[in-house]
Amino acid sequence: MRKISYKKLWKLLIDKDLNKKTLSKVANISQSTLTKMSKGESVNIEMLARICNALDCEFYDIVEMVGNEKEMSTHEGRN
Repeated sequence: MRKISYKKLWKLLIDKDLNKKTLSKVANISQSTLTKMSKGESVNIEMLARICNALDCEFYDIVEMVGNEKEMSTHEGRN
């Protein structure tokens, strides 16, 4: 099964010299939301939109779906 990854977001924060606490303030999101994201859990799309607005980016800049190659090629073979 493919999973949500926020690695792009964490890299973007590093590039912009920001930390999670600052992101929480500028995007008006809770620390619990950031904790969920740190664990790779899903969050409300409104939270992602707030982050994108605060960082002036798009969804694809902060989140992606990841999975293993074997599983992905197995699913492609079924179509």
